Amino acid sequence: MATSLDLQEQEQLDALKAFWNQHGNLITWLLILALGAYGAWNGWQWYQRDLATKAAAMYDELDRAAQAGDAERAGRISSDLRERYPRTAFAAQGALEAARAQFDKGQADAARASLAWVADHARDDDLRTIARLRLAGLQADAKQYGAALQTLDAAKAEGFGALVDDRRGDVLMADGKSADAQAAYQAAWAAMSATTPYRQVIEAKLTAMGAAPAAAAASGAAGTTAASGAGAAK
Repeated sequence: MATSLDLQEQEQLDALKAFWNQHGNLITWLLILALGAYGAWNGWQWYQRDLATKAAAMYDELDRAAQAGDAERAGRISSDLRERYPRTAFAAQGALEAARAQFDKGQADAARASLAWVADHARDDDLRTIARLRLAGLQADAKQYGAALQTLDAAKAEGFGALVDDRRGDVLMADGKSADAQAAYQAAWAAMSATTPYRQVIEAKLTAMGAAPAAAAASGAAGTTAASGAGAAK
C-alpha cells in the first residue's frame, strides 16, 4: 500500500515538474507583470494625490493674495501653478482668480493672458466657457470686437447659451451694431428661465433700446385678439 501511494505521489510530482518546466517562466512573468501593474497603479494614485495636495496649497496661497488685492503676487503664483500643475483644476481656478485681481488693479493685458490660458487649457468645459465670457468682455473693452466674437463662438458649454448671447449683445452694442445686438439680447432673454433674476437685466437692456420683451408680447397678444374678433365678426 505504501509503495502504491509513493508511486502515485511520485507520478504527481513528475507531472508537476513537467508542467512547471513547460509553463513556469510564463507564470513567473505574469506574476511579475501583475505585481508591477498593481505597484504602478498605487504609485500613480499616490502621485496624483501628492500633486493635488501641492496644487491645493499653492491655490490657497494665490487666493489669499487675490483677496488681499496683491495682483502681482497672485499673478506670480498663478504662473507657477500653471507651470507645475497645468492639468489640475486648481491651475484653471487659480488663473481665474488671478485674472480678477489683475483686472481690479487695472492690469488688463495680464488679465486677458490669464483668461486666455484657462480658455485654451482648462480640462473642464464650464471653466473654459466662463473664461471666454470674461475674456470677451475684456477684448470688447479694448475694442477688439472681432476677437471677442470669435472667443464667444468657442464658448459652447451646456447651460451657458443665454449668457453667451447676452455677452455677444454687449460686444455688438459696443461695436455700434445695435440691430444685431438687439437680436442677441432677444435670443438671450428667450433662452433664459423666467425665474432667473439676471433675465431682468437683459430685459432692461432691451427696454433701453425700445424693444421691451413684455411690450412686444402684449402687442402680439393684442394683435391676436383683434384678428380673432375680426374673424368672428365675419
